[in-house]
Amino acid sequence: MEFRQLGGSGLKVPVLSFGTGTFGGGGEFFKAWGETDAKEATRLVDICLDAGLNMFDSADVYSRGMAEEILGTAIKGRRDKVLISTKATFPMSDDPNEVGSSRFHLTKAVEDALRRLGTDYIDLFHTHGFDAMSPVEETMNTLDDLVRAGKIRYLGCSNYSGWHLMKYLAYAEKFNLARFVSHQAYYSLIGREYEWELMPLGLDQKVGAMVWSPLGWGRLTGKIRRGQPLPEGSRLKSSAVTEAGPPVDDEYLYNVVDALDEVAKETEKSVPQVALNWLLQRPTVANIIVGARNEEQLKQNLGAVGWNLTTEQVAKLDKASEQTKIYPYWHQAGFAQRNPFPTGAAA
Repeated sequence: MEFRQLGGSGLKVPVLSFGTGTFGGGGEFFKAWGETDAKEATRLVDICLDAGLNMFDSADVYSRGMAEEILGTAIKGRRDKVLISTKATFPMSDDPNEVGSSRFHLTKAVEDALRRLGTDYIDLFHTHGFDAMSPVEETMNTLDDLVRAGKIRYLGCSNYSGWHLMKYLAYAEKFNLARFVSHQAYYSLIGREYEWELMPLGLDQKVGAMVWSPLGWGRLTGKIRRGQPLPEGSRLKSSAVTEAGPPVDDEYLYNVVDALDEVAKETEKSVPQVALNWLLQRPTVANIIVGARNEEQLKQNLGAVGWNLTTEQVAKLDKASEQTKIYPYWHQAGFAQRNPFPTGAAA
């Protein structure tokens, strides 16, 4: 397993981490992703550790805390062998204070996560979404206090826009506080908006990307084809899943899958392995969060590392997945002499 530096921190993380969104299966949304219990989760953790994957990602809202509880059970007795990443910001109850990035909520969320995980520290803690209602100074001072108390070791954020992230980074730098070193962001061959602003920002400010939903919300599994119905068991059959995820034009998706099929044949790898490997060659990407409902899916995902696509194969996938940028990014691309794009793609 390859390890990479996480942003500007001194922490090295495996290029793949295991996402626990499939643990628990609480509610319609998470049930569509999986219903892994503690016994099966322990087996999946075993497989991960045997492959050198020692990082596990969770969040308090994953099945209302069940995912963290199951992960805590699965790693019991081997806490020193794993890196735990978790998140909080979204509502956990009807309590008006149990949401967002306030001092009240973040302090409670971290204490609750520690209890569910059965540990006294979190290796990497992310604010799960931007909260415009909580002052930047309140959020960053609270997180810094939690780091200094030894309850959190590194900080990150998730689903921020560029100006959100830069505002928090600037405040942390001004007052010498612990800063965000990672950004959990959606990025895939059928969702390349991350490249327009967040990737250049990540390069400039040394913020590493941890990619969530790298297979485009379940669309790049290799099971979705032009003119064919969705396969049985597909999470995309759940309206709760499709309504929450990013929309993708069907023809655009099929064109990308056609290119993936070609490269998969050339490399003798599976479609999802090719899609994951493409991401691992993108600037700022330190880690990809992969999930699995069972051992077979996990072992398939683990096969995305230990090899690399050729330059020509990357270019083929780049071309098939090109998207028209929105303003001001298309305008900046026209001034590439002074605004070089990290991926080299101006289209």
